[in-house]
Amino acid sequence: MIITMVIDVYGDKNNGTTVTAMRTAASLIKQGNEVRVIAWVPDSIKGEEIDGVKILRCRKVVVPIFEGLIEANGFTFGKIDEKAIAEFIKGSDVVHLLLPFPLEQKVMHVAQAMNIPVTNAFHLQPDSISYNVHLGKVQFVNSFIYHLFYKWTFKYTRTVHTPSENMRRLMYQHHYKNDIYAISNGVSPFFQKMDVEKPTELKDKFVILMTGRLSGEKRQDLIIKAVGHSKYNDKIQLIFCGQGPRLKEYQRLSKKYLKNPAIFKFVKQAEIRDIINYSDLYIHASDIESEAIACIEAFTCGKVPIISDSKLSATNYFSLSNHCLFKAGDYMDLKDKIEYFMEHPEEVKELSKKYIEYGKTFSLYDKADQLEDMMKLEISRHQEDEKNHRMFYSSAKERHQIRKAAKKAGLPKPVLYKKDVYHSKEWKDALAHIKKD
Repeated sequence: MIITMVIDVYGDKNNGTTVTAMRTAASLIKQGNEVRVIAWVPDSIKGEEIDGVKILRCRKVVVPIFEGLIEANGFTFGKIDEKAIAEFIKGSDVVHLLLPFPLEQKVMHVAQAMNIPVTNAFHLQPDSISYNVHLGKVQFVNSFIYHLFYKWTFKYTRTVHTPSENMRRLMYQHHYKNDIYAISNGVSPFFQKMDVEKPTELKDKFVILMTGRLSGEKRQDLIIKAVGHSKYNDKIQLIFCGQGPRLKEYQRLSKKYLKNPAIFKFVKQAEIRDIINYSDLYIHASDIESEAIACIEAFTCGKVPIISDSKLSATNYFSLSNHCLFKAGDYMDLKDKIEYFMEHPEEVKELSKKYIEYGKTFSLYDKADQLEDMMKLEISRHQEDEKNHRMFYSSAKERHQIRKAAKKAGLPKPVLYKKDVYHSKEWKDALAHIKKD
C-alpha cells in the first residue's frame, strides 16, 4: 500500500507522538508499504526523505503568547497549501491522520475531494493539554477539548486507531461515534534485557528511572518527594530521561528533598536502553497517559515498574502485581512501594521474568500488522460506499469544506453524497457496556 501519514512535527524526537509516528512509519515500510509523511521538519534535517519516508515539508506556524509553552512541550504546528497536498497524496491508498489540528483537517478535506480513504488516530489525550495550562482537573475543559477534536476531524472519519483500551473507553464516554481499534503502538526489538554495568559513580546506589517529558501531568514531582521521605533516601539515585517545561522546577525540588540530587538528561535511544538495563526499578508516575511506550520499553528489558493507578492513565493496565501500583498523586504510598521492592529483591527477580515474557506481546511489527489490517478494512468499506453512492458522514458544511479544498487544490468538482452512514453498532454497544460497568 501507499500510506500517507499526517502529523504536525516529524523528525524531531522530543515528543511521544512524533516518536510513535517515526517508529510506525519504519515498521510499515519494513512490511513492504510505501510511506509518505506531511509534516513540519526541523531545518537541521535535510533532504526530501527521512529513513526511506518521503516528506512533504510544511511551514511552521507561530502561535502568539503560547509559542513558548508549545515549544517547551516539543511541538510545532505545520501549514501547507492545498495544491501541494493534492500533488503529494496522489496515488495514496489511504491517508492516516495522527492529530486533529488544522493541518490534518486540510489534508482530510483534500483527500476526501480526491476520493482517498481517510483513517484517524487518537494519540493526544485532551487532559494533557488542559494540564499544561493548569486546568487539568476541570472536567468541563477536558470534555470541551474532546468535543473540539471530534468536531474537527473524528466526526468525518469512520475508522480510528488509539493505543490502548483505556483511551478507547474514554473516547466512547465522550460520545465518539467511530469504529475505534485499540492497538498498542508497540515496542522496538531494540529494547531487550542486557547485562549493562552501572557507571562507577552509581555502583553503590539503588537506581530508579523514569523516562518521559518533564511536564506537570507526568508527575515526576511525586517520585522526588517519595524518595525524599524514604528511609533509603541516601541510597537511591533518581534518573529522569527527558526534557520539558518543568525541568527547573524539578531540579529545585531535587535539591530540596534528595540526598543525591536527581540526574536529568535527554539521551539517544541506545543510551536509554543502557540506562534501563542498569537501573534497579522503573517508575511511571503520570496522571495522564494514552499508553506510555517508555514503560513498555522498561519492562521489556526486565525492569519492574511502579505505576500510578490514575483512571486517566492507560499505563496501570501493565501492572502484574498489587505492589506495582500506587495511589495516584500519593507520594507516601509510592514511597512504601519503593521500599517494599528494595526490601524484597527475590520478588523483583520473579516479577522481572514475568515482565520480559509480557513484553513480548507488544512487538512493534505485530502491532504494525494490525494497524495495516485496520487501514485495509477502511479501504474496503470506502470502496463499498462508493459503489452504493454514499459517504460515512457528511453535512452541508462539510461538503462545502471539501468543495472549497478541491477548488483551492485545482481539482475537479468532487461528487459528494448526502446520505449519512454508520456501518456498525460497535460504538453503541461499547458505550452501553461502559455504562453498565
